[in-house]
Amino acid sequence: MIDYENLALLNKPYFDEFSMEFDKVLRSGWYILGERVKTFEKEFAAWNEVSHCIGVASGLDAITLALKSFDFEENDEVIVPSNTYIATILSIMQNKLKPVLVEPDIESYTIDPALIEDSITARTKAIVIVHLYGKSCKMDPIIEICKKYNLKLVEDCAQSHGATYKGKLTGTFGDFGAFSFYPTKNLGALGDAGAIICSDEKLDKCIRRLRNYGSDVKYYNEVVGYNSRLDEVQAAFLSVKLKYLNDINNHKRKLASIYFKELKKDFILPVVHPDFEDVFHIFNVRHEKRDELRDYLLKNSIKTEVHYPVSPSRQKALQEN
Repeated sequence: MIDYENLALLNKPYFDEFSMEFDKVLRSGWYILGERVKTFEKEFAAWNEVSHCIGVASGLDAITLALKSFDFEENDEVIVPSNTYIATILSIMQNKLKPVLVEPDIESYTIDPALIEDSITARTKAIVIVHLYGKSCKMDPIIEICKKYNLKLVEDCAQSHGATYKGKLTGTFGDFGAFSFYPTKNLGALGDAGAIICSDEKLDKCIRRLRNYGSDVKYYNEVVGYNSRLDEVQAAFLSVKLKYLNDINNHKRKLASIYFKELKKDFILPVVHPDFEDVFHIFNVRHEKRDELRDYLLKNSIKTEVHYPVSPSRQKALQEN
């Protein structure tokens, strides 16, 4: 059986380095916000060519804290793609903001810039875009819309570590880039983990305060904060894998090239364009006989997944809000 994901096999090349790093953390006696977190934050900021990186507990927390830092009013509106994973929308709702769903472009599956302005109202304060499946959104028109309406921009980069638009890395266009390091990601930890990147010192300081109970100095709490901290063990593992992220992404691209070459014409394949350098977190295809195709592949020992079987707008959690 060919698994859709085999995380043990995926991480096997790094086991020896993981073991050495884990032993160092274990023996250090310092497990929360220590030197490993600081090191990874510096490394990931440098890798993304930005000034600041703040490690947090998950990708959901990364977007939640980014939105929290803007101090919006309750029920202010945030535009978000309708076909994202629900975590993106939960981050808006957990800030007591109103998600406004905008449909994707049918070719790229990322938010359709041509539809955004129709959803902007006097209460619109931000756009949370999602670089889905390892492909960047079309950033030029999105940035122009943000400038025109004075909107904050948060990039959900959970699936786009290393993807670019016109040579510029995702996560570096807006106010914040929010990353998940869930184990299945191109840069995956061995547990939950996330990070926020930015190039504004004040925003960096705000997020660092929010992630740690609203505190800059131990036992002194300036604001109502959260407990959302990247731990030392996951930071150490991420530092190991960050050294190989370009290789990981190139391997994904190599696999994608095989699919592009070998899959039959009845598949609807991802669209490629010279403005976009994709990292193929997921090689997504459409097929008019999807379920029959999945059954056929399973009978032939190949597992697949549907991303996502239930859209956020049809989830019970959103129906009740």
